[in-house]
Amino acid sequence: MKAVFVTYNQAYNNEIVEVLESFGQRGFTRWQDIQGRGGIDGTPHMGDHAWPEMNHALMTVVKDELVAGLVEEFKKRDEAAPDLGLRVFVWNIETFY
Repeated sequence: MKAVFVTYNQAYNNEIVEVLESFGQRGFTRWQDIQGRGGIDGTPHMGDHAWPEMNHALMTVVKDELVAGLVEEFKKRDEAAPDLGLRVFVWNIETFY
């Protein structure tokens, strides 16, 4: 099992869940209205008058065989609109019950 953690511009909110559903992944936890700035060249998303956009984040635990497809789908969306910002992180899960 793997944990897939996705951070993204709020504009992607529904689209991220649709990608999960297209892979048959139902469960997830989402955090809304979080602040951040990309580590390389990302625009700040601070929810204030200067940088009004916000980020969201989502984590789901998936079977190993789903990871590559999910990452590829998220990568396609990021490449289509790189100014929005979308990042995916994958961790091993030691215990799942």
